[in-house]
Amino acid sequence: NDVRKIFARTKAARAKGYDGSRFSFNTGDGRCGECKGTGVKDVRMAFLPDATVPCPECLGRRFNPATLAVQFAGKNVADVLNMRVDEAVDFFGELQSLRSMLETFRSVGLGYLSLGQPASTFSGGEAQRVKLATELAVGRSEATLFILDEPTVGLHPADVAHLITLLRSLVTAGHSVIVVEHNLDVMKSSDWLIDIGPESAADGGVVVATGTPSEIAKSAESQTARFL
Repeated sequence: NDVRKIFARTKAARAKGYDGSRFSFNTGDGRCGECKGTGVKDVRMAFLPDATVPCPECLGRRFNPATLAVQFAGKNVADVLNMRVDEAVDFFGELQSLRSMLETFRSVGLGYLSLGQPASTFSGGEAQRVKLATELAVGRSEATLFILDEPTVGLHPADVAHLITLLRSLVTAGHSVIVVEHNLDVMKSSDWLIDIGPESAADGGVVVATGTPSEIAKSAESQTARFL
């Protein structure tokens, strides 16, 4: 929405009477009429699985030529939506509110996502971190309980450290966070652990130990203890 508003405020857009909806690929007159803003076309194959190819009309850019003619800082809306979050932080450096939100997404390890990436392509961990970043950017005032299921999956250790810092900031702000995790860095940074085991599947499901990380580390029953 912020990107659409920026393009709608450009001199070229105002001269043509375009509003923010013109720069949406979901609906409206701005999207490519051939692929309906998806950027791809499905090709039915007789003896092979169907193939997906870039739209021959917009070449995968999802917008029609009239919309792409409007530029902001030398980029059209398709160029901007193809940017990774890391790139967009610098590109929108002078727009504090947008930059602040993008920096929040980068801080949870999502700097590699593109701005126009469909939510349906996110992994489970990515979807959770997107939701977390959105909540952090909005800044909830009322006390909230966040429940996360292995948000560190696929994260580099440096990004895990950033994520832990953000989770701690939520707690400091008066919220509560429950995380289902196997990551030891998250475990040792928690206020309280519930160790469930002793094995997985049918051999698990029992509360083996509860307490602070230092207390769990001394448990004779917990297999997690020796790793902590």
